[in-house]
Amino acid sequence: MRLIRSLIPCLFAFALFAAPCTAPAAVVVSVTATIAPPVLPVYVQPPIPGPGYIWTPGYWAWGPYGYYWVPGTWVMPPAVGLYWTPGYWAWGGGVYVWRAGYWGPHVGFYGGINYGFGYAGVGYVGGYWDHGVFAYNRAFNNVQNNTHITNVYNNTVVNNVNVTHVSFNGGAGGVVAHATPQEEAAFRERHVPATAQQLRHEQAAAGNRALLASVNQGHPTIAATRRPGQFNGGVVAAEGASPQGQPGRKGNAPHHPPRGTGNGGGPQHGEQ
Repeated sequence: MRLIRSLIPCLFAFALFAAPCTAPAAVVVSVTATIAPPVLPVYVQPPIPGPGYIWTPGYWAWGPYGYYWVPGTWVMPPAVGLYWTPGYWAWGGGVYVWRAGYWGPHVGFYGGINYGFGYAGVGYVGGYWDHGVFAYNRAFNNVQNNTHITNVYNNTVVNNVNVTHVSFNGGAGGVVAHATPQEEAAFRERHVPATAQQLRHEQAAAGNRALLASVNQGHPTIAATRRPGQFNGGVVAAEGASPQGQPGRKGNAPHHPPRGTGNGGGPQHGEQ
């Protein structure tokens, strides 16, 4: 296994991995590994802290000691009207390459990975912006009555494909999915990178030994948090996680409710 951090011109990345680029002068910061990431753990979503937060699903990141879990968490977007496109691992050129997530006016391609909670592999059905206010789909978001969030609706989306927890695109055993014309158009739009809070959240996960896949065997005790970087309260453990180690309750429920695995049968907010 290895860790490689490099700056790759966007056109070169396109040639290797058939991914669209934002602009000819764009640069992609890549992280690569020679072994596939573990499957996505199963966990429930912690309650939303308050209005305006958007769910960002957890993912496996790569560090000096192998894969480690970055817990899913609620994040305030950098600006009104922006949606989160999750990052994903893609097989190409003999390695697994991490393609980082970003904020934008529409949800782009994220490898067809079923992250749940409205991110079923295509688009996003967890909510949408309405005149500067985010409306939440209760079928995919854990909205409690004490959060004073009134802009909610309920639209369950039927999933007509097999649901897996595979965490990478392409290669042996990977998700077979390609960007749609709409997703390619979304990728070419102006993007905003992960916020400082999101970066600190990932750094905190990197420094937590319990989140290493080699330690938790794919079942992290901190699978999701209510706020970025807060690992000592309001956290949720994955199904099958050991009750020992870092704080967190043992997850004993599937991704529902709310999980969301459908990618059809309703408005794909953020994907137009």
